[in-house]
Amino acid sequence: MDATLLCGTDDEGVIDSIRSKGRHSKIVLVSGRFNILHPGHIRLLKFAKGLGDFLVVALEPDIADKTLLPSHLRLEALSATHYVDYVFVLQSSVADFIVKLKPHIVVKGSEFEVVHNPEEAVLASYGGKLVFGSGDIRFSSLDLLKKEFSRFELSSIEKPLDYLSRHNFNFNDLTALVKKFSSLKVLVIGDTIVDEYVMCDPLGMSQEDPTIVVTPISSDKFLGGAGIVAAHAAGLGAQVSFYSILGDDKLSDFVEGKMHEYHIDAHLYTDKTRETTHKQRFRANGKTLLRVNRLKQHHIDNELQEKIIEDIRHHLDKIDLLIFSDFSYGCLPKKLIATVSALALGHNIIVTADSQSSSQMGDISRFENMSLVTPTEREIRLAVKDFESGLIVLADKLRQKIHPKNIVITLGAEGMIVNEMQNSAADLLTDRLPVFNKAPKDVAGGGDALLVGTSLGLAAGADIWQSAYVGALVAACQVGRLGNLPLQQEEILKEMMS
Repeated sequence: MDATLLCGTDDEGVIDSIRSKGRHSKIVLVSGRFNILHPGHIRLLKFAKGLGDFLVVALEPDIADKTLLPSHLRLEALSATHYVDYVFVLQSSVADFIVKLKPHIVVKGSEFEVVHNPEEAVLASYGGKLVFGSGDIRFSSLDLLKKEFSRFELSSIEKPLDYLSRHNFNFNDLTALVKKFSSLKVLVIGDTIVDEYVMCDPLGMSQEDPTIVVTPISSDKFLGGAGIVAAHAAGLGAQVSFYSILGDDKLSDFVEGKMHEYHIDAHLYTDKTRETTHKQRFRANGKTLLRVNRLKQHHIDNELQEKIIEDIRHHLDKIDLLIFSDFSYGCLPKKLIATVSALALGHNIIVTADSQSSSQMGDISRFENMSLVTPTEREIRLAVKDFESGLIVLADKLRQKIHPKNIVITLGAEGMIVNEMQNSAADLLTDRLPVFNKAPKDVAGGGDALLVGTSLGLAAGADIWQSAYVGALVAACQVGRLGNLPLQQEEILKEMMS
């Protein structure tokens, strides 16, 4: 059913229309601002629709500095979701409207469960019910999947234009921004990983047991982890210094060779208690069949931490940007993070961080007072220990805990939520960017590329909106190919103007 839209209609007219269209239905009401319709909203709407037969959405009216989009655009966005049956702009308070409509259920986000809700008394007066919930965390968008199957394009990268107009910049501005990267001096510190792709020929199924049988036919090694973060920054034009830990093994020679090849000033420290982190992906017919990780996760000792801190201390007067790239393999103990962060912030250096928890347990909350953090939804939930609230509430909880200036929450195929931190949740500025690359070949390095592109944008003087757009485009270029190869500034400029 297509949702009915009403803008600027009085309450009585809205109520008559709802009662006519929703006759004999169990009516559910949701209200809110719905500035940018993001996956967190869709989850709430899906949850609400499942509680009844007829879902009504009451939109807050246009308010200066509170609504990014005018009401008619927000109406159109909500009406396009197949969960909503009726959407309109409120002309009175939510409580007054509930008195008149008497919906069976009112749904609010789970974050409102611990505060006073004026709707509760009104609902109790006639037997209505107030329900809290943000929907299932493991959300799957059928609309998104259908679009993926039906889309056919010459280029797999599609750059959204509406975001640019909302934030008053264009591709000429972005081109000038990316060219500024060449004047930046960047320090990257974190866990080095060697990524190996073993290409296999599938032979079939074993006759003895249900096991896939393959024959390796080629192997390619790539610089990964914090190493590729440094390489991306260098490829995008910056002058890069890199600090990391390697094992006493042959793979360390490979890493050193790549550092020289990519023109990175590498400070590589040997820890004889570990091996160089090595991840193998066995692939056949364009798919990864198995991943094997060879690694140690214990922290480097205090003596090595002190040496790294002292070396960085003498380097900071030449740095514009410091990036922590944490994979939780022991290179970044809490003491080292706190000391280096304090030193960098004391030099007014832009400091950004990412702490990955894909196949291990990371903790983004160890990185306080950053200019930018880029957690996934899972990582931010782990950090604030909240597995129920919506995405915007999660961002505010992380803001209160570690005080970042900007948070970009990455959502895989659902894109990302960009948050500019203010003094309170009420002042939180938020927007959404979809994924730019609709047909990725290898998503493994997308987060690293996003971190680099967005961080360089901030260090070059741009706001979070422009910086996140550049980061999203850098990530789109990275996931469009197999294996971690450093992106080049000319690649991004070419894609930006295509």
